Parts: sequence; C-alpha cells; structure tokens
Amino acid sequence: MQMARLPVGIRFLVSFSRDQWYRAFIFVLTFLLYASFHLSRKPISIVKGELHKYCAASRDDGIKASGQSRQAGDIPPQPHADNETDCGWAPFDKANYQQLLGALDYAFLCAYAIGMYLSGIIGERLPIRYYLTCGMLASGAFTALFGLGYFYDIHSFGFYVVAQIINGLVQTTGWPSVVTCLGNWFGKGRRGLIMGVWNSHTSVGNILGSLTAGYWVSTCWGLSFVVPGAIVAAMGLVCFLFLIEHPKDLRLSSRPTHSKGYENGTNRFRLQKQISTQEKSKPADPEMQCLLLSDGSGSTHPNHVVVLPAEGRSAMAAISFTGALRIPGVVEFSLCLLFAKLVSYTFLFWLPLYITSVDHLDAKKAGELSTLFDVGGIFGGILAGVVSDRLEKRASTCGLMLLLAAPTLYAFSAISKMGLEATVAMLLLCGALVSGPYALITTAVSADLGTHKSLKGNSHALATVTAIIDGTGSVGAALGPLLAGLISPSGWSNVFYMLMFADACALLCLTRLILRELSCTGPATGHPVLFKEH
Repeated sequence: MQMARLPVGIRFLVSFSRDQWYRAFIFVLTFLLYASFHLSRKPISIVKGELHKYCAASRDDGIKASGQSRQAGDIPPQPHADNETDCGWAPFDKANYQQLLGALDYAFLCAYAIGMYLSGIIGERLPIRYYLTCGMLASGAFTALFGLGYFYDIHSFGFYVVAQIINGLVQTTGWPSVVTCLGNWFGKGRRGLIMGVWNSHTSVGNILGSLTAGYWVSTCWGLSFVVPGAIVAAMGLVCFLFLIEHPKDLRLSSRPTHSKGYENGTNRFRLQKQISTQEKSKPADPEMQCLLLSDGSGSTHPNHVVVLPAEGRSAMAAISFTGALRIPGVVEFSLCLLFAKLVSYTFLFWLPLYITSVDHLDAKKAGELSTLFDVGGIFGGILAGVVSDRLEKRASTCGLMLLLAAPTLYAFSAISKMGLEATVAMLLLCGALVSGPYALITTAVSADLGTHKSLKGNSHALATVTAIIDGTGSVGAALGPLLAGLISPSGWSNVFYMLMFADACALLCLTRLILRELSCTGPATGHPVLFKEH
C-alpha cells in the first residue's frame, strides 16, 4: 500500500529546524513583552482629555471667579462631589492643567532617562529572565496604582507624580533586556529588516494601549490604567515561564551548522586564536579605515574589553561606561536619538489632546484616531530597516528621513485643520517619517554598535550600549512633552515649530557620520561598512 504524502501545511512546518523554531519563538515573545510595556505607557495620553474637560463659558467664569476669591482671602470654594459636573478631575480641572499634565509626562520620562543609564549596567550582570520579570511585575503594579486614584477619589497631584516616577524607573528594565536577548538569538544578516519588523512592537503596543484605554476613558478612566497594568504583570509571568535568554542555554550553539550565527563566548575566543595569524597578513579592513574618529585612525581602546582565559574558556568582563562611549558612532547616534525621541514622544503624549482641540472630538474618538500615527510608524520602521540594509548606510538613511520629516510636520500643522480626512493622511505620513529614524537607531544601529569589531566579541557590551543610546534618547523624550505643555498655551503652531527645530538638530548630529559614510565604500557584504562585524 502506497503511503500518502504529507499535507502541504505539515511539510512546511517540518521544513524548519528546531533552532529556527526557537528563534521564531523568541522573536514573537520579546515582541509581545515589549509591546505590553508600550501598552501601559499610552493610557496617560488618552485620559488627558478626561482629566481636563472643556467647560462651558459659565463654568470657566465660575472657576476664574473662584480663583479670584481665593486670592482675595475669601472662603475657598467647596470641591465638586460629582466629577462629571466639573471641568475634569481635580487638580487637573484648573487653567494650569496643561502644565500639570506636562509635569506628569516629565516625571515619568525623566525617571526613565535616569534609570536607563543604570539599567543597562545592572541588567548585564543579572539573568535577563529574572530582571525582566521583576520589572514587568513592578510596572504593572504602578500603572494600576495610577488608575486606583479614580476608585479611591484621590486628588493629590503628588500621588500621581510619585506613581509616574516609580513606573518610569521600573520600565527601564525592558529595553536593554529584550534587545540583548534578541541580539543573542539572531545573526547579522538582514539585521535592519528583522529588527525593523520586530521594532513595530512599539507601534502595536501604542495602538493596543490606545484602544484599551479608550474603551473605558469616558465611563471609568481608572480602568484605562488598571487593565493595562494587569496585562503587563501577566506578561511578566509569561516571561518568567518561557523566556530563553541565550541559545547556549539549549546547547544549540554547539551545533556546527549554527556556529557562525551564534558565535560568542568560548567559541568566539577560540576562533580569534585560530585566525589571529591570518589577520596579521590581511590588508587593512575597510571598516578600520572608515571608523568615525576625528583622526580617522582605527585604534582599539584597551578598556573596551577584558579577556580572561581560564581552563580553555574565556570570560569577558562587562564593558565600562566610558569604554562604551568610545565606540565609534555611539555619541553621535545617542544625541541624534535625543532629538528624534523628543519629537516621537511629544506625539505619543500630546497627539490625542491636539486632535481633540483641532477636530473637536471626544477623548475616545481622538485616542482611536491617534493610532494612525503608530500605524504609519510600523511602515516607517520597516522601510528604514530595508533601505539601510540595501544601501549599507544607517546614518544616511536616518538623515534622509529626518530631512523629509521637518517640512512634513509643518504641513501637518496646517493641513490637519482642514478636516478629518486630511488629518488621517498626515498622521500616517508623519508617523512613518518620525518613527523611522527612531526605530532604526534603537534597534539595528544599537545592535551594530553593541557588537562592534573593536569589542572583540564582548557580548556583555550590548546591554550597556543599548542603554546609553536609549537613555540619552529618553532625555529628549522627557523634554518633549514638558516643552509641549509649556508652549501649547501660546498656540499649537509653536509646538510644531519646536518639533521641526528638534528634527533639524537630530539631522545636524548625524552630519559627520553621513559624510563619512558617503566617502567610504566597502564590499557588498550586506552590512554597512561603518558597523561591519567579524
């Protein structure tokens, strides 16, 4: 009896090796883990329209009169018992609500920026799975704590600020951990494309966060924080149960067919010893001729890596902070990300409120419409990765998108006032151009620099380099929403002028790298010359 052929679908599934299935699993898992982080960051921007509502003229007059009576020493007005009848949720129901909301954003993002510099150093010295699990559980708890202010009728501004600060600190556990884990599992080929697709978790998380928070914002805004907090905590448990931080934990790196893709640790040290004599006779590496140093030299700094061979094995010491800063390109891309993230996070935290003001939509509809910016961001991140892989020029790709983003932001400020259809089109376009450079720098560029040739295979450097770049970017992320809160009372047009200036500064930071890329040529290896790895 002749055996029947396996179905096409089964043949497709069994065509992948066990190693490939594990890599796909880690790709999806880290995608979902970090998407949940962004899901928990989005509710504050959705709820802003509910924390402060636009009141009737009589109510505004009443608030102003109450403020005048307090200044005159009269009896202070009694707080409203019914939150639905006033101008929002105290203390955000007063005329200075934009400054207060901006301060909440600044509290979170400033704590995030400071914590990020420490997170990379701590994270590379602890098991990633435990470190990330604790961070996600804590983040879920403090995200929910903000929402509990609604259920317990808390009107203390300090309560909400403290919740934001602690949440910002614990959320820094996420990015260095997931980038390091992904870098451990995936090789160097098509890094821009792979990480461009993977980095869409930011936009996916923002979209899901907007929809989740928007579902309850008009009826019970406390649930807009409690539910995302519960989701992050649940994903923390998933991380603890399933995350595999390195292929060597499954003994996959011992297979000869994958030694190239997983070359690190002992294997990398042995390979270095075997080819050390060959490298001496080779001509100068194009990368070393084009390193981004002021003198054009390609010297390797001794404190980049410390190799301690013992009993046939190598132990790489964690890279120092100053050693990471000496890696060519780290400072320039860090400063560029500062301004690029300033623009991106201003949109993240203030776009729903801007849409509410311009298109006169309620908080729920404005939140749903703002997700189009993140949809554009998905395509922008993937496009940046593909183009940078093809051109082999990371800095030039970022520079081109930044150059196009500035006039697009000006067009958005003008066209968005013409109607809903124009707003939709511009949201998609701005999302692609604003998020493209941001996505490329935080993923492919960080991985390139964190595994730079001058590190001699030190896998411990990736978390520190990633934290430095993203931490510096987070300084801009903290400044953007704060400046928007201070500038927006004078008109939204001034906010967009600030964003265009920031894009110009980001482009200026990359000028030297772009010129160096355009002047250097290398073999068509599929990797940018400036960050080629060996």
